[in-house]
Amino acid sequence: MRARYGIPLGITAVGAAGLAYAAGFEARSFRLRRVTVPVLPPGVRPLRVLQVSDIHMVSGQRKKRAWLQSLAGLRPDFVVNTGDNLSDPEGVPEVLDALGPLMEFPGVYVFGSNDYYGPKLRNPARYLLEKAQGRHGLNGNAPAVGVVHNPWEDLRDAFDMAGWVNLSNNRGRLKLDGMELAFTGLDDPHIKRDRYDSVAGGPEPDADLSMAVVHAPYLRSLESFTADGYPLILAGHTHGGQLCIPFYGALVTNCDLDTDRVKGLSTHSTDGNRAYLHVSAGCGTNRYTPIRFACPPEATLLTLVERRG
Repeated sequence: MRARYGIPLGITAVGAAGLAYAAGFEARSFRLRRVTVPVLPPGVRPLRVLQVSDIHMVSGQRKKRAWLQSLAGLRPDFVVNTGDNLSDPEGVPEVLDALGPLMEFPGVYVFGSNDYYGPKLRNPARYLLEKAQGRHGLNGNAPAVGVVHNPWEDLRDAFDMAGWVNLSNNRGRLKLDGMELAFTGLDDPHIKRDRYDSVAGGPEPDADLSMAVVHAPYLRSLESFTADGYPLILAGHTHGGQLCIPFYGALVTNCDLDTDRVKGLSTHSTDGNRAYLHVSAGCGTNRYTPIRFACPPEATLLTLVERRG
């Protein structure tokens, strides 16, 4: 009898230990990723850009709030928020408390689906099924019904009041030390709120740098930005795969981006144009799946330097 049940009990124990690690330690093991991207024209000083993404704030997450507040000590030139700040309709005050010190710096933002709608309990295996079927978000799925509507307008108003530029299907600019930085952004493609036609036209010729910003890195958005000639695209949404296999990586991206580019710096090429793509693994999780494995929560400090050649 002992031999018969020893292996299943051992597997159960290992699984329980892994779950405890993923929920109790790694999901709160916040990291700062540092990346250098050669996209600036010659003669321009380096720029330090802090990207925060997928905070998914739930009331009571004191450690996450304190860590986000501490990022102001990096003294970035500007902040890019790539969305999904909320995972709780009551979370707006705590998001603003967490980002308060960062809102003293210039910034731009887009929203993600979880800023607009509260999360729903889902079987994680559905992500694998949808990947196999080629279905992602509302791209092939039925529209969401019976969802909780988050108070995203309060978040928008606070960001705007702080001087952050709303890039949801919009263009905007920041001026830093005499440099003109132009931005083009999309609302979340994951729920089909992106309207590229309204912002098409490519980089602004009188700007020192033009950047593209979107929450979910769906290929249609990456294709459009790259074809138009943007040198850098920033995105979030993927959580880096969230539950990864050590020495293998992510199983899903929750969009149609390949898993090789689920997080970090890569490139995207279209019609002879190439753009750098940075996808943040984000620093939170859906409130109903508060675990990470082999994919710690993060923010990224990107140092933009002169382009090569």
